[in-house]
Amino acid sequence: MQGELLRADQSRSPREDQRSSIERLRPERLRTDCPVLLSERLVMRAPHEEDIDALAHLANNAKVATMVSRMPHPYTANDAADFVWRTRNGEIGKCVYAITKAENGAFIGCCGVEPHTDGKTVEIGYWLGEPYWNQGYTTEACHALVDMVFRTRQDVDQIDARCRVMNVASRRVIQKCGFQFQGSGLAASLALGSNVPVEWYRLDRKTWMSLRSWGNIA
Repeated sequence: MQGELLRADQSRSPREDQRSSIERLRPERLRTDCPVLLSERLVMRAPHEEDIDALAHLANNAKVATMVSRMPHPYTANDAADFVWRTRNGEIGKCVYAITKAENGAFIGCCGVEPHTDGKTVEIGYWLGEPYWNQGYTTEACHALVDMVFRTRQDVDQIDARCRVMNVASRRVIQKCGFQFQGSGLAASLALGSNVPVEWYRLDRKTWMSLRSWGNIA
């Protein structure tokens, strides 16, 4: 793979090299359907290589990994680099965002949107590093994500969210965003290597429209 990349680089013109460098620095510009999101305290944009160290540090936490379905544990810098590469190439969901603090650009977690096969439903997921828990960041990020989906994707009628039954904090975030309980079931946990009980919630467009006053989300 590295050799293939090297040969591809050598075949580019200087103008193409310059354009490629700019795209690497600003990958969010390549995702026109996944705009940068701004809220009062957060900037949500495409994951960058510069996030790898912070991502590996925050994700290498069993308290995080066991609450997220597809996060391995332990979580290494190689896992973080692979995650950034796969998000850039569209291999993880539809839109994946790095959640960063507006005041200093610090990486604090991730969230994303994944479409269902019915074409009218998407599912959101999120996680935040433990040092940033219980400060309202997750709810703020989810508000921005939900608003983006309903405002920019007229074909989407409803958004789903799931959380482990034991994850009280995540359930509270989901409920603060207006999601309604739909049922319970099982979902795979990569970190635990087994299925775990989860709750399923849904927010439809009509309910969202009645809740649009929930905050000053851009």
